[in-house]
Amino acid sequence: MASITIRNLDNKVKTQLRIRAAGHGRSMEEEARMILREAVEREDGPTNLAQAIHSRFARFGGVELELPSREPMRDPPRFE
Repeated sequence: MASITIRNLDNKVKTQLRIRAAGHGRSMEEEARMILREAVEREDGPTNLAQAIHSRFARFGGVELELPSREPMRDPPRFE
């Protein structure tokens, strides 16, 4: 396993991390590992908007939309 050192961490952030860790019943170090792991895993999600939308709403099932009928194109305007 690798290790990292985080320098110049704001005291407020450290306090919030300690409170968050206590709330989850973990050490500050384990809480930081969980935060980093979740942040990295989120980046592996869909890479385009259509995939992101599909994955977000897939659990609700699909919907069939009635498409309007298409009409022939009209003639382009003449500027004479």
